[in-house]
Amino acid sequence: MNIKRLKEAERDFFGLYPKGFSDPNMAEIMKRHNPTKLYALAKASFSQAAFDSPTEVVENMAKLVSRSTMISLFEKPKFRDFTKELSGLDQKHLAGGLQEFLYGDQRQGFEDMVAVMELGKLAKWSLVTACPVYLRPDEEVFVKPTTAKGIIEHFEVSGLIYKPKPTYDFYKGYRELIQEMKQHVSPIISEAGNAAFTGFLMMSLENG
Repeated sequence: MNIKRLKEAERDFFGLYPKGFSDPNMAEIMKRHNPTKLYALAKASFSQAAFDSPTEVVENMAKLVSRSTMISLFEKPKFRDFTKELSGLDQKHLAGGLQEFLYGDQRQGFEDMVAVMELGKLAKWSLVTACPVYLRPDEEVFVKPTTAKGIIEHFEVSGLIYKPKPTYDFYKGYRELIQEMKQHVSPIISEAGNAAFTGFLMMSLENG
């Protein structure tokens, strides 16, 4: 990983937003993403007790996706319609995959979610990773393909190869990369949550 480029990105970010994510100009941007409300929705929707009702969990997955600014407008209605058309058994499998990811065997849960979403050709990185990152914003990561590929290339990350089909191995490696990168920047940036941190990295890509 190119630490020098990461430090340059940090310098440029503070040049634009001296107070980091609490800077007035950045606060306006953050407000549009409504993270606090979505964190609350995830906490209420995906507690361990919530999984007693798989149908409700799946409905809340679709609700969170529909409200997330990180998901493309193209994917939102497709996912909503897909969840409505799922059989009761497939709803149980999708909810069970999320439950397993959050509270059990992460690899198994990730692969179970991907398997169900593949039924509707919706095994997309954004759809698989959205719910976990809203529930655990400091631990899990949101994988946006263009951003992930850009980070790997720009910061010269070796040993991590992006592929369009979501895999747990890439997810785990990407999550480890984000956690490592956070160790090399100011807490003002790193403590804002992983989605905000990858947003900071995305801005550095856009700025060259």
